[in-house]
Amino acid sequence: MTTTGTPNSNPGISGPGEHEQLGDSIRRSGLKVTSPRLAVLRALDDSPHTSAERLFAAVRLELPGTSLQAVYGVLAAFTSAGLTRRIEPSGSPALYERRVGDNHHHLICSRCAAVQDVDCAVGAAPCLEPSDTGGFAVHAAEVTYWGLCPDCQAATA
Repeated sequence: MTTTGTPNSNPGISGPGEHEQLGDSIRRSGLKVTSPRLAVLRALDDSPHTSAERLFAAVRLELPGTSLQAVYGVLAAFTSAGLTRRIEPSGSPALYERRVGDNHHHLICSRCAAVQDVDCAVGAAPCLEPSDTGGFAVHAAEVTYWGLCPDCQAATA
């Protein structure tokens, strides 16, 4: 799956201090730093909007003994701690990204499944106001825009 979009909330993590920076972000979220957690963060930095299965394939190259279940466990812990965001496009597996806390939305190609970040539709979170809140105190909105990416448009022209 091709992924593009606005950089995640931790741009430019690479080089000698990468391990420390990733470890610091894990610690700040209240979690213990482990090799699988570091490997998952590295994989997410390299490929945002990625499924657990694709992350597992990347992590397995670095840590051959890692299981798919371990990757799911890391992702669940990260999502609960606010270190990653899980998005669930209709008809697709859940996707994970590191860009969190800004209530951004997503553009998804209905042909090739490319995903791109798009900033809040209008103003600050929740970006959209429901016609009836039903008594809820709304703090976020999640919007998925579907269409054809530029590459798929060109291919179908």
